Amino acid sequence: MRRFSVLALLREGLAGQRGWQPQWRHPEPKPAYDALIIGGGGHGLGTAYYLAREHGLTNIAVLEKGWIGSGNTGRNTTIIRSNYLFPESAALYDHAVKLWESLSQELNYNVMFSQRGVMMLAHTVHDMQVAKRHVHANRAAGVDNEWLTPQQAQAFCPLLNIGDIRYPVLGAALQRRGGTARHDAVAWGYARAADALGVDIIENCEVRGIQRDANGAVTGVETTRGTIRAPRIGVAAAGNTSVVLRMADVELPLESYPLQALVSEPVKPVFPCVVMSNTIHAYISQSDKGELVIGAGTDAYTSYTQRGGPHITSHALEAICELFPMFRRMRMLRCWGGIVDVTPDRSPIIGKTGVPGLYVNCGWGTGGFKATPGSAHVFAWTIARDEPHALNAPFTLERFRDGDLIDEAAAAAVAH
Repeated sequence: MRRFSVLALLREGLAGQRGWQPQWRHPEPKPAYDALIIGGGGHGLGTAYYLAREHGLTNIAVLEKGWIGSGNTGRNTTIIRSNYLFPESAALYDHAVKLWESLSQELNYNVMFSQRGVMMLAHTVHDMQVAKRHVHANRAAGVDNEWLTPQQAQAFCPLLNIGDIRYPVLGAALQRRGGTARHDAVAWGYARAADALGVDIIENCEVRGIQRDANGAVTGVETTRGTIRAPRIGVAAAGNTSVVLRMADVELPLESYPLQALVSEPVKPVFPCVVMSNTIHAYISQSDKGELVIGAGTDAYTSYTQRGGPHITSHALEAICELFPMFRRMRMLRCWGGIVDVTPDRSPIIGKTGVPGLYVNCGWGTGGFKATPGSAHVFAWTIARDEPHALNAPFTLERFRDGDLIDEAAAAAVAH
């Protein structure tokens, strides 16, 4: 059977791949649907999938202005963890981690989820105090996290330089269940699974306006491919969410920043885990292709550019070279940027808006990819039932009015 599969693969390649079927349909938009999801990234596609699979809403369309996964889903560094400080955040992100653990089987698509461990370094006394607070808070919430001495951190990641650097490593917090996944595969897997349940995935379809009736409720959208009617609209457009919601006169407490990352030339497997440092604003892992995936902090200015400032990546590389001297002679292959939407308390907004029939999933900052399945799952619940799931009930838009903030700035201080 294996020999046949290899021969079939070679035959298709030599024949120009004419026998391969598309992973999902490319239908023309229908005049009306029961629900629309704006945003064809992991959160939007996942929401459509769970709406169809768990809530029986199959007359759904996902509207994407570009191509599937062309936004932040394809522009991140794929890190997954749930060691956030407050119990509301830890519960939501840990829900995602549990779904990640079985997502390949759920979708029948290999999303390449690897629980290789995420280690967050401490370089100062303040770092140690904050990290240990996270460890204790996570354990109290039933989420795994542990404190390591510098020697234990080096044993877990032998390449780590713990002493002879400007910011010596004084310890680390380790979540062994954390890791990485393949971002493109997540988008493709959700798209294929949603399509199989009848969801229409409409690419190259930019939303230009949101229609409302005399009572203010949504009735549909105006797009570059015509008007599409629907009584329920969920928006999961990452950094462009505030632009979309403004079409319905909804103002969001969001700021959008460029976020940069880069990869090295590929090498043999050498890096065993994910290592992050909030103090020096850099983190690193190794992809399945062998590239070192390196991320930096967000730029200091708000912008919709996807380039960002060169000094940000330069600073991140300097930090990585101090922590891992053996990488100093490696060449960088490419860099890119995405747009992150950040709330005042650095926690997401998942819920209803003041406009009947309009729902929003946004404000993930640098934590959107890791939350993908959990976020999509509870967002689908909210849209289908017009009420929040218990896990996203604390993350309403109204918390900024009422002062019920969930301040995760310390947990999300570095881009990841």
